[in-house]
Amino acid sequence: MRSAILLTSFVLLAMSVSAQERSYGRSMVINDHGIVATSHVLASQAGAQILARGGSAIDAAIAANAVLGVTEPMMNGIGGDLFLIYWDAKSGKLYGLNASGWAPRGLSIDFLKKQGITAMPQDGIHSVTVPGTVEGWSQAHKRFGKLPWKEIFGPAIYYAEHGYPVPEFIHGYWADSLDKLKQASEAQRIYLPHGKPPEIGEMFSNPDLAKALLLIAQKGRDAFYRGEIAQAILKTSAALWGTMQADDLAEFSAEWVEPLSIDYRGWKVYELPPNGQGMAALEMLNIMATQPPNNDGPQGAVELHKKIEAMKLAYTDLYRYNADPRFAKVPVKGLLAKDYAEQRAALINPDKANCAPVNGNLAKSDTTYLAAVDKDGNIASLIQSNYDSFGSGVAVLGMGFVLQDRGGLFTLAFPRSWKKTISTA
Repeated sequence: MRSAILLTSFVLLAMSVSAQERSYGRSMVINDHGIVATSHVLASQAGAQILARGGSAIDAAIAANAVLGVTEPMMNGIGGDLFLIYWDAKSGKLYGLNASGWAPRGLSIDFLKKQGITAMPQDGIHSVTVPGTVEGWSQAHKRFGKLPWKEIFGPAIYYAEHGYPVPEFIHGYWADSLDKLKQASEAQRIYLPHGKPPEIGEMFSNPDLAKALLLIAQKGRDAFYRGEIAQAILKTSAALWGTMQADDLAEFSAEWVEPLSIDYRGWKVYELPPNGQGMAALEMLNIMATQPPNNDGPQGAVELHKKIEAMKLAYTDLYRYNADPRFAKVPVKGLLAKDYAEQRAALINPDKANCAPVNGNLAKSDTTYLAAVDKDGNIASLIQSNYDSFGSGVAVLGMGFVLQDRGGLFTLAFPRSWKKTISTA
């Protein structure tokens, strides 16, 4: 049986029309040392350079991801979360890493109610959760890295310091986020030079981010969670009456997890377990496997209708049952059972869209994906995200990056300290 790693973020139904019209052509660089594929050519080149120096797939993935945080700051960066599936060729084993952050301990329902908040904010300081990216990089590099940590960040530091030309599709997302960026003075200072987004082809640099990346390169993950960057995050939070405290950052750690898998038409497909949304991708494939083939083609109307309906059903279950497994039991086995897929598939009308799908009974568009393969056959499949475009809109004072807004996915019904939200990975 063939195997496939599927680390995805299903955001198609949430995309705006303007986003749909933009190209997501994958920038892939191939050389004698391996392959790197990202959404930006500079990131792909950075990863390829690391491979050429003898780096592993994870070294290349981290280097490429760091560059993407510079060149696509609305999508991802060190203020966001990270998920990784890694194939270790030597051991023949697949590893999963969940580096999604938890909510600050002080972000309680009582606190929010005292602020007059009745629903989770979708941006601003109260939507911020602890960023997991740097911790994820650190854990992955300790386990699978070959090159020295500090060498990996050279390309990202260079582009942050010296600048890069802004491509058309990035300019479009930047412009779409204009109102959010104008709400916070630090974000406006960093990302709106001359009071507006950089133009297509304009050179954009971020010296503050170069400084932050240099600190991470020199001092490791503790620079972010205990050192100078941590202090800047806490200062930023306090200035906006946020709840982030030193132990929220210092005590955070990424988790190594066992990937989920299903058999799909001769392929064994792997995804990460909750709190990520990987089980929805697997449930969708299970539902699709029950559908008979047709002559319409993979992008024909009939096939697209089936995929969309399967996605609706899988996502309805996702938002009903997914949770942080440290605090709730998630019925993964039941959701991925073949007989359950058949029950769900029976709800698909081949001639009509289901406009109000409901979850079954059991016994946003701002995410970056990249992949790297090294000469030894190791594979890194990585997703990294701010969640929404430019995350919370809150930029860390003097550090050149925004904090994610994944806390907006919480509800006020189930308060728990250091809980993780559902993730878009």
